[in-house]
Amino acid sequence: MIDVLVYNEKEHVFWDDFVRQANNGTIFHERKFLNYHPQGRFKDHSLIFMEKGKPVALFPAVEFKDGDKRILYSHRGSSYGGIVQPLNQGVEKNVKIVKALGKYAKEEGFESIIMTLPPVIYNHQLNNYLEFVCFREGYTYVKREISSVLKLEDDIEKNLAKFKSTHRTAYRRGEKMGVQVKETDDYKAFYAILKNNLKIRHGVDPTHTLEELLDLKKRYPDKIRLYGAYIEESMIAGIVMFDANELVTLAFYISHNEAYQEYRGVNVLFKEVIADSIKRGFHYLDFGIFTVNMEPNYGLARFKESFGSGGVFRDTLKLEL
Repeated sequence: MIDVLVYNEKEHVFWDDFVRQANNGTIFHERKFLNYHPQGRFKDHSLIFMEKGKPVALFPAVEFKDGDKRILYSHRGSSYGGIVQPLNQGVEKNVKIVKALGKYAKEEGFESIIMTLPPVIYNHQLNNYLEFVCFREGYTYVKREISSVLKLEDDIEKNLAKFKSTHRTAYRRGEKMGVQVKETDDYKAFYAILKNNLKIRHGVDPTHTLEELLDLKKRYPDKIRLYGAYIEESMIAGIVMFDANELVTLAFYISHNEAYQEYRGVNVLFKEVIADSIKRGFHYLDFGIFTVNMEPNYGLARFKESFGSGGVFRDTLKLEL
């Protein structure tokens, strides 16, 4: 028998420890991450699944209104949501948990459940039990975005061999022109580049404000890192990496100053970020999605593929109740 409880931070202090030890947990599932959102932005409705008095799964979620429809959404305030489960959780337990979630949501008056799952590379133990059971219970795809993923080898030279020749030429040119890469805390300088770049290219603002990004860095001083490409003392490009879990480091923000395009700062940056990610023991580097509502940005796809990356699904599932 699976019992479904609404998350209470005073009673369920085990949440983040459970996520860190889970098969598919990421920092995006942790309360430490989710709590950077100011009160009132979302109405939290996270759930805990208990069996015989012990937690067997977590569901970070919010209540979301789409017109008159009330949706249990996992999660509108982070890259990934879904049901977080421990290692070695079998298909039968998955059936029980997914059924319990559907029953709970229906009884509570929700009209649908939506969840965005981490790509399978975030799983310590590879399995598609959750997706299998969700489809068995009537879930359908809302969308299937594609994220570019690079398998990290045990030596940087093996990864450099995967680069297209144009990218090898680009980073070598940048190095010859004097581009230097270093880890930095100058988020203000990077944010100015990022904000300007997004305005020029897409007419949008960054996902986070500068204050929110600095808050997240404070929460995760060892898991959020900014690499800057410099010409002398001027930052010309940067990459903000989120170490999502022990397996995967995610390039959350990538940006450059258009005026310094010829220096190929991003190419030099990724060479160094890949090398550092290998040293730090990651299995994959996730470049992030190049699709929006399943519309590909082919230029962005080609750029990421040129490092040797391939595409994996970032799926969003929905159950109508």
